[in-house]
Amino acid sequence: MPFKQFDRSRIHYLPLSERIHDLDLSVMLDPDKDTDYRHPKIDILADRIRKAKENGSSVLMMMGGHVIRSGAAPCLIRLMKEGYITHFAMNGATAIHDFEFAEIGATTESVAKYISEGQFGLWEEDARYNEAVIEGNKLGLGFGESLGKYIVEHDFPHREYSLLAACYEAQVPCTVHVGIGCDIVHEQANCDGASVGEASYRDFLIYCNTIENLEGGVFMDFGSAVIGPEVYLKALSMARNVAHQEGRRIVHFTTAVLDLLDLEGQNVQETPPKSDPRYYFRPWKTIMARTVADGGESYYIQGLHQNTVALLTQRLLRG
Repeated sequence: MPFKQFDRSRIHYLPLSERIHDLDLSVMLDPDKDTDYRHPKIDILADRIRKAKENGSSVLMMMGGHVIRSGAAPCLIRLMKEGYITHFAMNGATAIHDFEFAEIGATTESVAKYISEGQFGLWEEDARYNEAVIEGNKLGLGFGESLGKYIVEHDFPHREYSLLAACYEAQVPCTVHVGIGCDIVHEQANCDGASVGEASYRDFLIYCNTIENLEGGVFMDFGSAVIGPEVYLKALSMARNVAHQEGRRIVHFTTAVLDLLDLEGQNVQETPPKSDPRYYFRPWKTIMARTVADGGESYYIQGLHQNTVALLTQRLLRG
């Protein structure tokens, strides 16, 4: 006999207009404004991206939710339009922040406040996010393209700040890699697990296709400590499997991790011992050590995302 399931029809939802938001459009960065932040490795990273663009190799940027929360979308949109980044990838939370910014010009609620009230994540308008995925999946679209299409076609009032919408219009991949149960939209009564799974797996295969062209390219992970390295690892294994059969190699590329953890001065090309707690920081052992061991290069850049993204934009657009 199947186990009893939670009945979502019992949930009481509130409108987003009643939610207290921690962030609004005032956080958005200006891609034309220079930053005082400096880091020498970003100059190297910008150089590698330029070379990848010249030789037609993939430049893939994976990100966690704090990147969009930092207001980085205008910079990322500009870099995409200039051809410097050929694929964006994100976890589910990142896509939700992007969607909410476009829809209402604000995002981010107080977990401490609303979990105590039993209201965390339970907002009426967020059901539109699931609606977008269901509609797009019926058309055979990936998760990210489904969201971007919905934002554009429903003319969200702040769509110019949406990376998902910009990528949809430019037909540049912006894939979303979801963990079921991880996102507030999974609390909605209209969340369809089959659509979520199918659309997100379709995005994974789109991601794998980009990784096939990583030779001579660049892979960057901005603030994604679990989804970022894990999705990248499996995709690279699949791409290398096919490349080996075809007499090709995917080994000469650059990886970079941009995050808050203090790793300055560490040899990130070597996996830390299991006795070191940092061994369990997946971006180190996966992105900066193991997957570039056959001929790639890797860099770690510590900094706030609003600073690292702004400086990378400055270096690429203005030298």
